[in-house]
Amino acid sequence: MLKKIKLYTGLVLLAAVIILVFQNTQAVETKFLFMTMTMPRAALLAITMLIGIFIGILITLSISGKTAPKK
Repeated sequence: MLKKIKLYTGLVLLAAVIILVFQNTQAVETKFLFMTMTMPRAALLAITMLIGIFIGILITLSISGKTAPKK
């Protein structure tokens, strides 16, 4: 039951992110350190989301590695 709830929650969040990304196609100027880039806002949102997912996975793996019992 809990797995289904997690799956449905994940699908709803994914759908919301996809809608958000596709509704923001305007070009935006982004400054990072010494670089300035112009890209669609959707690309910036997607990159930011992917970085957040990657960091979340790393933190989860780090926490689960510390709490796992040693054999």
